[in-house]
Amino acid sequence: MQALAFDVFGTVVDWHGGIVRQGRRLTRGRKLKVDWSAFANAWRSKYGPSMDRVRRGELPWTKIDDLHRMALEETLQEFGIGSFTEEEKVELNLAWHRLDPWPDAVRGLRRLKKRYIVATLSNGNVRLLVDMAKHAGLPWDCIFSAETFRRYKRDAEVYLGAVDMLGLKPSQVMMVAAHQDDLRAAHEVGMRTAFVRRPLEYGDPKKKDLTPDPVFDLVVDDFEHLAERLGA
Repeated sequence: MQALAFDVFGTVVDWHGGIVRQGRRLTRGRKLKVDWSAFANAWRSKYGPSMDRVRRGELPWTKIDDLHRMALEETLQEFGIGSFTEEEKVELNLAWHRLDPWPDAVRGLRRLKKRYIVATLSNGNVRLLVDMAKHAGLPWDCIFSAETFRRYKRDAEVYLGAVDMLGLKPSQVMMVAAHQDDLRAAHEVGMRTAFVRRPLEYGDPKKKDLTPDPVFDLVVDDFEHLAERLGA
């Protein structure tokens, strides 16, 4: 094995905590009361369905920043929040560019980078992933985005496209993710797989299924554990 391809949202960075913190900053000192944990999960719940609209041809190719913004408008309406200015909406949408890494992520990636190519394989668009890497100090060797292939995971073309651009075979690349459907799709095209348990992805461990599919090659608790298992 020569390379590791990482899902990013939830696997490398804490999207739930980041959205909650940004939302609280926007409403600090205002009479508006919002359950930002519920808001973050509601916003995120529109992620998959919005990509499905692109897959079905209901929308042309649309990058995640723009899908996030459309979903944000819907979520604000659902929560009865009509007082945000356009500037505040832009700021909230850009919170996805400034998400903090899980505590083990940077250390683990640095260890893994010494032995393997480490790359993103994310539905996030390129600028989002670049901004995030700069903000969080993520030491990627390269950034692969759904935008690179104009297809979204879990389409096989995304996984195989990244493998091809690395000049490798699927069996030489391990997909690392906290999402089992992502890993199953990678497994189906012949990639190796590592499931990372992230119990707090949705803010509440009860909302996360941590029982791994037996087809996965590795199951780890964090990136340092992954580095140990891979001899890095």
